[in-house]
Formats: sequence, C-alpha cells, structure tokens
Amino acid sequence: MNTDTSLAAPATIARAEPRPDAGYNVPIGRLRAGLTALVVAHHAVLAYHPYAPPPATSLGAPPQIWQAFPVVDPHKWTGWALLVGFNDIFFMALMFFVSGLFVWDSLERKGGGRFIRDRLVRLGVPFIAFAAVLAPLAYAPAYLQSASRGASGYLEQWLHLSNWPAGPAWFLWMLLAFGLAAAGIHAVWPGAAVWTGDAARRALNRPVVCWAGLAVASAAAFTPLAMRFTGEAWTAWGPFAFQTSRLLHYAVYFAAGAVVGASGIFRTFLAAEGALARRWPAWVAGALAAFVIASALYVLLVTHPAAGQGLAVATCVFFCVSCATSSFAALALFIRFSRFRSRPGDSFCAAAYGIYIVHYPIVSWIQYGLVGVPASGLVKGIVVTAASIGASWLLVSVLRRSRRIAAVI
Repeated sequence: MNTDTSLAAPATIARAEPRPDAGYNVPIGRLRAGLTALVVAHHAVLAYHPYAPPPATSLGAPPQIWQAFPVVDPHKWTGWALLVGFNDIFFMALMFFVSGLFVWDSLERKGGGRFIRDRLVRLGVPFIAFAAVLAPLAYAPAYLQSASRGASGYLEQWLHLSNWPAGPAWFLWMLLAFGLAAAGIHAVWPGAAVWTGDAARRALNRPVVCWAGLAVASAAAFTPLAMRFTGEAWTAWGPFAFQTSRLLHYAVYFAAGAVVGASGIFRTFLAAEGALARRWPAWVAGALAAFVIASALYVLLVTHPAAGQGLAVATCVFFCVSCATSSFAALALFIRFSRFRSRPGDSFCAAAYGIYIVHYPIVSWIQYGLVGVPASGLVKGIVVTAASIGASWLLVSVLRRSRRIAAVI
C-alpha cells in the first residue's frame, strides 16, 4: 500500500487543515485508513459467513478453501454475506487506485533508482516477513480445526502444499510489480502519465466522464479473463498469488490512479469543492443500486448456468460498473467529510499500512479463541472486527517506536 501522500495543496485545503504540514492529503489518507479497516472487517467476519465451508479435514485435502477461511465458526449471520459481497466488488481495486495516485509524483521526486529501492524496502520486506512468518502463524488455526494434531504435523502438511499461502500479502507483491512497471515506463517515457493527464484534462474535471471511462476500461480488461477463469481461480507460484480474472482489472485502477495523481489531485474530479464531493448522495445511491443489479445478475448466473454467454458478459460488465460506482462513492464521502485532522485519526492513518500487514494472524487467532463461545455470528463478527483493529493498531504503534521498523511500516 503506497504510503507517500505528500502533494502540493491549494489554499482551500490548507485552511481546512489545522496542522502545519498542509501538503498532506487528509481525505485520501483517511480513505486509505478506512479501506484498511474494511479489509480487517472483511477477514474478521468470514468465519461467520453463511456460506463458509466446514473446516478442512487436512491442509492438503482439496479444495483448499481454508486459505480463504482459516477459521470456520458454527455460528453464522446472513448479513455478513452482504458486507463481504459488497467489499469484494470494489475495495481492493480502490486500494490500487489510491496507491497509484502518488506513484508518478514519487518517481519524479526520487528518480527511478531510489524509487525502486524504496519500494523494495517498503513492500518487498513486509511481503517476505508475512510469507515467512505471519502467514504460517495465521493459518495455524485452520490446521487446529482439522482432524490433525501436533506442531510437526502442521509443518509437514504446510511444506507439502502445492504453493506457499501468503494470505492478504498478495496485495504487497502485486503493488510492487505495478510500481516496478511504472518505473520502467517512467524510464522510457518520463512524461507518459503527465501527457496522458494533459490530453484528458477536461475529462479529469468531470466525475461522470471519469467514472464511465474507468468502468469501460476495467470491463474491457476484466471480462475476457472472467469469461475464461472463474472468480475463485487463483494463479500462484510459491507465495506469489493473484486472482486470475482480476489481474488486468487491478492494473487499470492502478494506472488510472497514476494518471490522476500526475495531473494533480486537486486539479481533477478529486478537488475538495468539486462536483464529486458535492454530489456524494447521488454517488452513494448509485453505488447501492449498481451493487443490487450486479448481485442479482450474479445470482441469476449461478442459478441458471445454461443461460448463455449474454448473461455472463452482463454479469462481468455490471461487476465493473458496481466497482467503479462504489469507488467513486467512497472517494466522494471521504473528500466531502474527511478534511480535518485529529490526533486519533492521524495515529490510525500512520498505522494503517502496518495494520494491513499484521492483522491477519490476529484475526484468525481471535476467531479461533471464540469458536466455543455461545454467541451469535453477528456478535462474534463485531467483536472480532473491533478487537482485531484495536490489537493491530496497538501492536503497530509499539513497533513503530523503532526507527528501523517505522522506516518500513
């Protein structure tokens, strides 16, 4: 997750920020932290998802769905299916967009060599740490819920897996890969993003045009792969994994963020007083409507597999429409309502990247500890979400007292 949010701010934003470092983009920083909280909540409630599979008999037994559901609780709540479904459509794509916003500015300031070194440290090192230590720790409860026992048995099953599960760390290596690709483009054509932004200057000030362009571009990238691969299909080489059908979809969002960022955030549809922020109710309503349509089409596709390619294509297209609409609604809300800074808000924003890295084992072990507790899936989901965010925030705040660790997270 890109943590470089320093950009020049116009006077209107500077007056809205009571702190001296007025170049910090408060709404985008808050949005990034909010998305991190959604990621934690997403993983926290999966154990109580109404369609969560039963615990695995062993880690090696197919299908290895335990990689998405490390802990499965007998208590469920149907409402979590809506939260998980809504999140799944848009929040990772928006994280790539937000990360892309600051890439070109960072390349311009640092140059390609320093940019790559910084990315290797801030993304590569946490990825290695997660894959080597945190992932085995996070997935241990899945082994404990199976019929197997003993630490040596866990190690044996883990080492005989066809890949090395790295959980949510997939985002780190993909963001690193996209950053390296951006550095390569910058080396060959230093003005690529700026030229693209200049060519689309008028469009970048019109939220509806940008929304339509993003939806169309992502649909063109997503639909062919989605028609070829199922949404559950992942490609993996060791710890390097990605959701096959969404590879180009995420690349489009990252590239769109890079173009918007190179054009100057405050000179685009992301301006504080722009039409996007002013019309946030319409975007929120549109996001809900698009999600309902996309969900209905998906249900029809699943329940009528012989309906033909027309329904499958429509489902893919509306997935992208819902993703773009929800992303713009989230941007509108944070730009409109997150202009001021506070000490707790700054603390959480500073810890957000670290929270993303450390939260997964915390979530799975809290879930595992609550398996035998006689409480509803609704209550457990809320408790695990709150406890995981709090514990992750506290842990990262303590770790960041070390300058070396703070330089990474």
